[in-house]
Amino acid sequence: MPWLKAQKWWVIVAVVLVGLALWQGYRMIAGTSVAVETVRHGNLVESIVASGHVETPYRVAIGSQMTGTVVNVAVREGQAVKTGQLLVRLDSRELDAEVVQAKAAVAQAEAHMRQMRELVLPSARATQNAALASQRAAAQVQGRVATLAGKGFATRAALDEAQKNLDVARSNVRTAAVEVQTASPGGSDYVGGQTELAQARASLDTVKSRLGYTRIIAPRDGVLINRAIEQGNVVTPGTELMVLAPTGVTQLVMLIDERNIGKIALRQAAVASADAYPGQRFAATVAFINPGIDITRASIEVKLDVATPPAYLRQDMTVSVDIEVARRNNVLVLPVQSVRDALSAHPWVMVVRDGYARRQDVTLGLQATSQLEIRTGLIVGEQVIPTASPVAIGDRVRAKTP
Repeated sequence: MPWLKAQKWWVIVAVVLVGLALWQGYRMIAGTSVAVETVRHGNLVESIVASGHVETPYRVAIGSQMTGTVVNVAVREGQAVKTGQLLVRLDSRELDAEVVQAKAAVAQAEAHMRQMRELVLPSARATQNAALASQRAAAQVQGRVATLAGKGFATRAALDEAQKNLDVARSNVRTAAVEVQTASPGGSDYVGGQTELAQARASLDTVKSRLGYTRIIAPRDGVLINRAIEQGNVVTPGTELMVLAPTGVTQLVMLIDERNIGKIALRQAAVASADAYPGQRFAATVAFINPGIDITRASIEVKLDVATPPAYLRQDMTVSVDIEVARRNNVLVLPVQSVRDALSAHPWVMVVRDGYARRQDVTLGLQATSQLEIRTGLIVGEQVIPTASPVAIGDRVRAKTP
């Protein structure tokens, strides 16, 4: 035994070498144990995943139509409002006074028109009737005097006087007729009074309209998503005071990589979730595909309608969307990690056949997030070695299923 103790390290080395030789021999005979994926039938859904945000199809910028001082802001940011609801009230004291003045001008013009109808026109007609009566009397007198003068019983002076009176009476009739005509509907005085009344009423309407501008109201139902005004501010026309998101269709807006343009189509179904509520999903539908490309980001804008938006959804909220672009049922499928050069023109797999790793070209179909459709090259039940395995083509292997 002293000899064994002296040679113990050599003995240990020899035992290890013999063990390695036996292991390598076993591997060569039995093959390397490798995990494999089995080709099987399954249902495959291809989807495009993208992030976006919530918005309405359009937004309404609310501003003032006049310069004024804010005396009251009746709503807060995020509040739901109804059509016609007061949002902002401006100082209206000067316009209130102008309305009083305009109403007085209208009342004065209306009084003038009543005076035309009730006083001026009847008086002109009475004057006309009196002038006609005087004309008839003067004509009778002139006729008698002319008859007497013809028989030598009246002087020439008396005839001239009678003729003069008749001429004056006729002139008075013409004057009275003009007064009646100008005071009647369509006459100059009457039209002038109507014009004065119309101008007074127009001025009143204008002032009332300007007074209405001091009350800024909601143009339609919606939610105020922005407010940039406080009591005491001086506002001017063209300044955005609030932004209203009208009630109606809710949309999800996102950018899709331009490589996926051919896969996106109108009315495709999608499932979305807000980043703030990842566990709650809701349905959406592709409603708009922008015809133009954003060249700086190599993407295209896509909008989806949400028919029944959940109550927690808010404007500009970030969402994640899965758009279903294709579906295949009962097809051959493999995990993505089992197919090599999947994005090239010649994808292939390493398949276990007769105990050896063999190369097999395949044709791919639908490509989902984690699985691929195998159209040709494999059959159900065949075992494929994942790409992460260190096994090389031609190695003897032993398949180990999960």
